[in-house]
Amino acid sequence: MKREPLTTVQLLELAHARSGDKGDTANVGLIAYDEKDYAVILEQVTAERVKRHFGSMVRGPVERFRLDNLHAVNFLLHGALDGGGTVSLMTDAQGKVFSTALLRMELEVPAEVARRVGGRGRYPGGDDR
Repeated sequence: MKREPLTTVQLLELAHARSGDKGDTANVGLIAYDEKDYAVILEQVTAERVKRHFGSMVRGPVERFRLDNLHAVNFLLHGALDGGGTVSLMTDAQGKVFSTALLRMELEVPAEVARRVGGRGRYPGGDDR
């Protein structure tokens, strides 16, 4: 069986996200647009990879929680908010930008998947550019 070549897409083409805060911890929920893409998200968007993606912006550990029935994952980014919204001088002390930043992560997918999702998350109505 011949494997199809891999290509790169941004996570925003496979999922949407929301983020917020609880004290010094940012919360990022990531939901697959299509259940077919949930396995790719589980395989490639790990707690370790999210920690590397954010680098020094997240000082503590990253935890991932699966929500299989929703085709979603939830991340807790500990130590990401400089003490939290009530004490931090950060511009985004509530962690709202973490969801957008996570969606910029690049994933390797088969070319067929890239063709199917191309433009999703960037253009209203999909890939009709």
